[in-house]
Amino acid sequence: MSWQPFVGIRAVSFDCYGTLIDWQTGILGVMLPALRRAGIDRNSEQVLAEFAALERRYESGPYRTYREVLTRVTLDMLGSWHTADRDLLWLSIARWPAFDEVPVALSALKRKYRLAIASNIDNDLFESSRPRLGVDLDLVITAEQVRSYKPAPMHFRELSARLGLSPAQILHVAESRYHDIEPAGALGFPTVWVDRAGGRVSASGPGVGDPTLNVGSLVELVGILAA
Repeated sequence: MSWQPFVGIRAVSFDCYGTLIDWQTGILGVMLPALRRAGIDRNSEQVLAEFAALERRYESGPYRTYREVLTRVTLDMLGSWHTADRDLLWLSIARWPAFDEVPVALSALKRKYRLAIASNIDNDLFESSRPRLGVDLDLVITAEQVRSYKPAPMHFRELSARLGLSPAQILHVAESRYHDIEPAGALGFPTVWVDRAGGRVSASGPGVGDPTLNVGSLVELVGILAA
């Protein structure tokens, strides 16, 4: 039986990186070795916290591509003289893995709902990740298309406009409360927080928005929505 707040849902939108694609594993896989080569001692939590803070800084202000955001983040983390590694992070995106349950979960949801992505990414960088999702998507909205980054509202406004649905008919699912749950909820979207960190503060940073529902994985969400 559908959970009552989700009865009118006709589409499910997702953040991609952190929610469907395991960005933490991807980033640590390239940055920890690069930092060691540069003689910089950081543990995994420090790397992710520094990445999130720098990413947020470079996504604010005038729009720049995500490729440029990641280049600036990389140079700041390694030291600006490490120019040979300037493209290290954005080139690695094609290798970032999907969470294990993602293809099966999305396929189950696709049988009942239209599926969309709203991501802080460039068009071509998303395309390098698309095959890992294992499903045909109805809509993809990138930062490159709207020329802004979440938590700014443009991704969410475009979701509603391009799907032809009201926010109340679109369930937005995300790992980051700061980038997704708070701004989507403020615009009237029901939201699901995918809390893989088990209640700890996300590496994406804290957020104050309250989700409609918390789940620990997409398997739990499918059990609620696709039953």
